[in-house]
Amino acid sequence: MPLSVEDQLAIQQLYARYNHAIDSGNGAAWAACFTPDGRFSSASGTFEGREQLEAFGNAFATRMKARHWTNNLVLDGDGETASGSCYLMLLRLAPGEQPPASILVTAIYRDELVRTAEGWKFASRTVVGDS
Repeated sequence: MPLSVEDQLAIQQLYARYNHAIDSGNGAAWAACFTPDGRFSSASGTFEGREQLEAFGNAFATRMKARHWTNNLVLDGDGETASGSCYLMLLRLAPGEQPPASILVTAIYRDELVRTAEGWKFASRTVVGDS
């Protein structure tokens, strides 16, 4: 069975919660977007499990002031698992400077998602083509 409209909306909300949490440095909320054994991989390294994910999420906002912007989300799945892909544009925020924001990275997220008792979660998320 393909993903229902409700599943698609729930997954879109997961993507939004992920972005808001990482940009605000809320590592616990960011890690909660993943399964307990979830994995995130990017040029910064690979982080697995809630403890490593939470530490990465907490440190992100102190390393840089940035805003994640994602779009062109494509989802495929069967209602219990899904794969997702979307474009990522990471903006460097520089309030008080001109320009106040600049593009830091563009990349693609490749995601594997699972339905859990708490809703949809990332089992793995990989940043592809970041520079």
